[in-house]
Amino acid sequence: MSSDDRCDASESASHRRQPFKKGSVPRRIGRTKGGLNSKLHAVCDGQGRPVIMLLSEGQMSDYRGAALMIDALPSAKQLLADKGYDADWFRRALGERGIVACIPSKSNRKKPIEHDRELYRQRHKIENMFGRLKDWRRIHTRYDRCAHTFMSAICIAAAVIFWL
Repeated sequence: MSSDDRCDASESASHRRQPFKKGSVPRRIGRTKGGLNSKLHAVCDGQGRPVIMLLSEGQMSDYRGAALMIDALPSAKQLLADKGYDADWFRRALGERGIVACIPSKSNRKKPIEHDRELYRQRHKIENMFGRLKDWRRIHTRYDRCAHTFMSAICIAAAVIFWL
C-alpha cells in the first residue's frame, strides 16, 4: 500500500472536455444539417394560446411529435395543422376522437386530401404564438442545455404572454 495519493495517467481527469453523457434526462437537442437545434410542438386553443407543448430534437418529424401528444389532446371540433402533420394514421386517430382534421396534403401524396382553405387561414394564430414566444431572447437562442430548464422558460413566457 502506497502513501502516494497520485493516480495513474489513465485514472486522472482528462484535460480535454468530455462529451455530455445521456442520462435519465435527455437534452432534446438534435443534430441537423443546420446544426444543433430543438423543435417545439404546440396545441393551441381557438385564440392562439398554447394548451399543450412538447419539446423534441430538431430532426424529429412533426407527425412523430403528434404521436406523443395525441393522448393529451383536449376535446375539440377541429384541428388545424401544417403539412408536416399529414399522415393517414394521425387523420384516423383524430377521426376516432370526433375531431375534423384541417391539414393540407404533402406534395408527395398520391391522392391529395382536400382541406377547408377558409378554416386553414386561422392557422396564422399559431404562427403568431410561436413568434411571440421567440421574442424572448432566452427562448429563440436556447441558452439552456437542460430540456427541463428550457421548457420551464417557455412555460413562464407563455404564462406571461398569453395567460396573465
